[in-house]
Amino acid sequence: MGMRITELRSRISDYFSDADTYSRDTVHSELRGLTVNEALAAGEDPGDIWKAVVQHNPEMPAKYR
Repeated sequence: MGMRITELRSRISDYFSDADTYSRDTVHSELRGLTVNEALAAGEDPGDIWKAVVQHNPEMPAKYR
């Protein structure tokens, strides 16, 4: 089974101090120009969204990946 939306949200919250703003406002070229929230609404797999978030933030320490 793949990643659940709740796990995606938890991982984003663990790393970003304002996870709601990040998910709503940060556009990801890795998600074809969508935000996390838009990608979820479009039915994208949460695991694929997480991979895009990690790729978009290469400075993210390994413990958050």
